[in-house]
Amino acid sequence: MRARLVPRIRDIPAAAWDALHAAPYPFARHAFLAALEEHGCVGGDTGWQPCHLVLEAADGSLAGALPLYRKEHSYGEFVFDFAWAEAAYRGGIPYYPKLLCAIPFTPVTGPRFAARDAEAQEALLAHLAARLAEERLSSAHALFLDHADAAAARDAGWLERHDVQFHWHARGDATFDDFLARLSHDKRKKIRRERRKVAEAGITFERRAGEELGEAEWAQVYALYGNTYEERGQAPYLSLAFFLDYGRRAGSPVRLVLARDGARLIAVAITLLGGDTLYGRHWGCAERYDGLHFETCYYQGIELCLAERLAHFDAGAQGAHKLARGFEPVVTCSAHRLADARLARAIEAFLERERAAVAQRQALLAGHSPYRSETAAHDG
Repeated sequence: MRARLVPRIRDIPAAAWDALHAAPYPFARHAFLAALEEHGCVGGDTGWQPCHLVLEAADGSLAGALPLYRKEHSYGEFVFDFAWAEAAYRGGIPYYPKLLCAIPFTPVTGPRFAARDAEAQEALLAHLAARLAEERLSSAHALFLDHADAAAARDAGWLERHDVQFHWHARGDATFDDFLARLSHDKRKKIRRERRKVAEAGITFERRAGEELGEAEWAQVYALYGNTYEERGQAPYLSLAFFLDYGRRAGSPVRLVLARDGARLIAVAITLLGGDTLYGRHWGCAERYDGLHFETCYYQGIELCLAERLAHFDAGAQGAHKLARGFEPVVTCSAHRLADARLARAIEAFLERERAAVAQRQALLAGHSPYRSETAAHDG
């Protein structure tokens, strides 16, 4: 098998790429990654240079492939290694550029090392590690790995890093009231109060597929999305052209929660649907209303999951406040390979301590579940 780097994903046949990335996970699909490249979200001067790694069999067929970028910084990754870069700098080790196997701007667990069999997957990881020496790069990183890929990286000797996110899981409820009935009294009361404030403000909601919106409506959505970044003093990661293309395609997985004050669009949550999972990705608003963020990004998403019988709602990174709103802590995994032995030893020691701390945090959070115990629920 032959490995090579491909600077544009459109140079890889979509059918061949998607045959390997066959899971119902929209972010690793050819269409999503190609739209990022075609509309300037990556490449150019963004600091995200595509260099996708593919493994080809003797007959030219694709045996393995992974999304790969040469990074000149650590922004847009959501697994923070700025301290590692600082430590490398202090030790006289150039940290950038580095290699990153990830979905740009997307802290969502899913498959990364797509291969037709275990042998091809092992070869992919070996070739990825070999690139560090060949190109004199500091490190390679693979972010938000599913269980299978995390195990493969661990077996290949990569360093493992953990963090905590908060996800909602279906429990067979038919309505939002059924979901609320499973929560502890104080959590149920809090959510009802938050929803009531939004309703009393006269705000209404609708859920629509991305392809149902016209160009003018998408421009309004984008203005709200962009405002979130402008408030933090940075440019949006995704471009309007990306949404006008990818979001409006027939069969696009994009689902929008639109909040209106009368006829005026005041807030939006941009989500994607993949298999039995809803992925909450982006949020934006024009004005501040009490409880609007929770309603738009969380409760409307749960309503959508219940309506479409989805099993899982991944509402995005961080946010321990989600725990009080029916979301539960889950551990996320990333894998890291450092070329310099000194830096690798230091980071390995740090990660051992960090994993223990994450495990303690996850256990502590799980012990404060918003859900009533089965005994309490049965007793009413």
